[in-house]
This record gives sequence, C-alpha cells and structure tokens, in this order.
Amino acid sequence: MDIKSKILHWSPRILAILFVAFLCLFSFDGFNEFNGWKSVLAVIIHLAVPAIVLLATIVAWKRDLTGAIVFCVLAIYYVYMVGLDRHWSWYASISGPALLTALLFFINWLYQKKAIRK
Repeated sequence: MDIKSKILHWSPRILAILFVAFLCLFSFDGFNEFNGWKSVLAVIIHLAVPAIVLLATIVAWKRDLTGAIVFCVLAIYYVYMVGLDRHWSWYASISGPALLTALLFFINWLYQKKAIRK
C-alpha cells in the first residue's frame, strides 16, 4: 500500500472520529442548563446524535461507498432538520464535516475501484 492510498484510506476514518468527538462537545451543554440527575439525562440525550454518527462510522469503516452515502445523507438530514432560515455557518459547522467525510469516503472508493482494475 503506497502513501497515497494510505492517506486516502485513513483520512475519512480519522475525520469521522474527529467529527464524533466534535459532536460530543455539545453534550456538555447539558451541565449548564440543568442540575443533578436532569443534567445527566440531558447529557445522555445530547450524546444520541454522536452515537448515531459513531454507528455510521463503524458501518463505513470497511465499506467506503456506504460511508459516502451515509455521511451525505446525515449532512442533508441535518439541513432539513434545522430548516433553511439559519446563517450559513450554522450548516457549515455540522454538515460541512459530514459532507467532507462523505467526499473522502467516495474518493477512496473510486481510488480502490481504479486500483483493482489495474
């Protein structure tokens, strides 16, 4: 495996893990809003989305095309879920990394498909 294929292989996976970690940061908001057990419940609820993205990462780990499709769907669903009345940075912060991850999974899938043909 040459350096280019290693970079193409690992970059979407590392980005997906970093994206999950970024989404986990939003769970700390639950500690500011509530006290006691309500704060624990709020954190658990906030961790539902990163858990879904982590599940998508696990599914995509061995299947690049599946990863491209799933992360693209997650990015589109986020825009649909919050509506189109937000500032562009609102979408770029969540959908941007998801779309970039989808693109990297797709590029790796194309590269591997091309490498198999040779």
